[in-house]
Amino acid sequence: MRFLKEPLVHFLLIGVAIFAWFYWISPPSEAQDPQQAIVVDDNDVSMLASRFSASWNRAPSPEELQRLVDGLVREEILVREARNLGLERGDPVIRARLAQKMEFLTRSIAASVVPEDAELAAYLQDNPNRFRTPPKFAFEQIFLGEAPGSADVEAAQSALAAGADPMQVGLSTLLPKSMPLSAARAIDSTFGRGFSEILATLPTGAWAGPVVSSYGQHLVRINAVEPGVLPPLDDFRDTVLQDWRRQTAADLAEAQYQSLADRYEISLPALGPQE
Repeated sequence: MRFLKEPLVHFLLIGVAIFAWFYWISPPSEAQDPQQAIVVDDNDVSMLASRFSASWNRAPSPEELQRLVDGLVREEILVREARNLGLERGDPVIRARLAQKMEFLTRSIAASVVPEDAELAAYLQDNPNRFRTPPKFAFEQIFLGEAPGSADVEAAQSALAAGADPMQVGLSTLLPKSMPLSAARAIDSTFGRGFSEILATLPTGAWAGPVVSSYGQHLVRINAVEPGVLPPLDDFRDTVLQDWRRQTAADLAEAQYQSLADRYEISLPALGPQE
């Protein structure tokens, strides 16, 4: 059956197994037992020692390790008693943190999966706009001023149509009169955000405008355009892999949430205009 080969199905099965494991090692209890056992095992001690070593660049002494263990027991007792009292309820910080940890648990599954190159290649082809290199433009510009009148614009256009030297038309400015083939980032850093998007709408080889920049208005002639391209997977495999994992983690998190939500009967009030 083809659906069994889908990566998302595999992730969901892994997710179910992980949540089942957490449920098994820490099952919810309907009644709190006042004599609950608190067990600190060798793994807990190793974790405490590792954290201490990472912070202090040395192993803890026996006395320090004992204080760490005592602190862990104290924390566990206080956390359990706080839960018995329901202190975590209604606390937005605790609720947000618990929800965040559940999300992290789900998303960590995707981070551990290494897809085949065929899967990444298909993802690349399905999402070309995420990885396509931006187009480049070579152009000339004539600065008309911050807010030129229609007469000024028409005079500049007429002069160019009559064969005037573009260098002698318009107002003086520190902006470059021409730019070689340049990517959108370089163009926008010079003329202001969004200027390159306007260039993409202009014809090649003819003066057009006025075109608005962060400095005013311009007449622009596009001399050359280098379209954006979709590089082969081998050129930036790590980038595609990172994006694939991010998207897969989001899909898995949503699928896992819907699976969990199906276990609840959710009642919501009718939402009307707020007073």
